[in-house]
Amino acid sequence: MNPTNPAGQTFCSDFLQHIRYEKRLSHHTLTAYTNDLEQFRLFLLTECNIAEPERSDFRHIRSWIVSLVEAGTDKSSVNRKIATLRSFFGFLLRRKVIDFDPTSKIQALKASKKLPQYVEEKPMEMLLNDIEFSDTFEGIRDKLVLELLYGTGIRLSELIGLKTADVNLYEKTITVLGKRNKHRIIPLNQPLFELIQQYCRSKENEFSGQADGIYLIVSDKGVAAYPMLIQRIVKQNLTLVTTLEKKSPHVLRHSFATHLLNRGADLNAIKDLLGHSSLAATQIYTHTSLEQLKKTYDQAHPKAKK
Repeated sequence: MNPTNPAGQTFCSDFLQHIRYEKRLSHHTLTAYTNDLEQFRLFLLTECNIAEPERSDFRHIRSWIVSLVEAGTDKSSVNRKIATLRSFFGFLLRRKVIDFDPTSKIQALKASKKLPQYVEEKPMEMLLNDIEFSDTFEGIRDKLVLELLYGTGIRLSELIGLKTADVNLYEKTITVLGKRNKHRIIPLNQPLFELIQQYCRSKENEFSGQADGIYLIVSDKGVAAYPMLIQRIVKQNLTLVTTLEKKSPHVLRHSFATHLLNRGADLNAIKDLLGHSSLAATQIYTHTSLEQLKKTYDQAHPKAKK
């Protein structure tokens, strides 16, 4: 190993290989870490004349954070970049490349918590029950994408990684590989279960068995689905029923959790369905539910302010 690689990428590459093959983080997370480290490396090179990130110290990291804030970078994005550096320097410390973690005194920025955006129940019902999808492979596939995201609350990366073998037709469940390489089992409602069966038949007919047989959701060419395809499907269809500024797969995940909570589902059960590691991550939906209660009160109670 050459610790003084002039490109400054040796240890960065080792770290990325580590989180990819040993930590087995998602493709989305790996991409974010890669971009964050490259951005930090370029800052060090151009602003501090330092070619190797492992040679940076607290002052350099703080200067980078200040430059990000001054450039108007969202606080949550800055905090993610800080988390990336913490993981990177923690890796170097364990490998004894460095003697001290320069991020130990770095504190995350205080970011205001944003309530998750979600689609109301009636528009979701309209989209999935009233709007007609074509009976072509693409039409069935697109509806299944929406039904899976809203009906199970899975993440975009989890949907793309869902394998045909992960669908248990006997138990009517799917097994999802989530963050930190953890599996969870999610039940399927009857309409979603039947739609999966219809989709599998359509996929077989469309590609005569030549489509990617490993992954459940495939593109128009029969290869594994990719993020932009799913995002496009979701955005195009949500545009039909909502004026929300954000129309992403994660909005459907938020809708899934919010609607369950509004109908009285136990918060711990929602936590398990979403694959959260702690209840704290799920509790944000209680605020959304409270907003809904306030809205209902203001609309219905005779003493509410008009």
